[in-house]
Amino acid sequence: MRHSSRLFLAGANLRVPCFAILLRKVYGLGGIAMTGGSFKVNTFTVAWPTGEFGAMGLEGAVRLAYRTEMDAIDDPDERRRYFDEKVEAEYRKGKAIRLANAFAVDDTIDPADSRFWLANIMASLRPPPGRDGKKRAAIDAW
Repeated sequence: MRHSSRLFLAGANLRVPCFAILLRKVYGLGGIAMTGGSFKVNTFTVAWPTGEFGAMGLEGAVRLAYRTEMDAIDDPDERRRYFDEKVEAEYRKGKAIRLANAFAVDDTIDPADSRFWLANIMASLRPPPGRDGKKRAAIDAW
């Protein structure tokens, strides 16, 4: 755990601009780690319409969350239909457009606009202020 937390500490202490364009599946701590520790810390975080978000893989999340309900269903076909309904509901909840509406990401963009976003943000950035003090202010996890 100590070694893997270095990734989060490094991302939280970045002093360079950090951007995130989320293309497909963004699940759990892996998604958070790849965006520098938070979707909100970055200069911007946008998603393509194909983006999917969740605390973990959606099928596994449904199996864990609805285990008792699924165990109570005796008919295998009915159990499978119930599982498929719940997975579909989780996919709807995790769509990129829904998360942009809930302000979890800045926007959902057309994939063709990705270069436009990057170029305009890079052109608008100011140079970072000079550093005084330590190079890395954070305490290392190890």
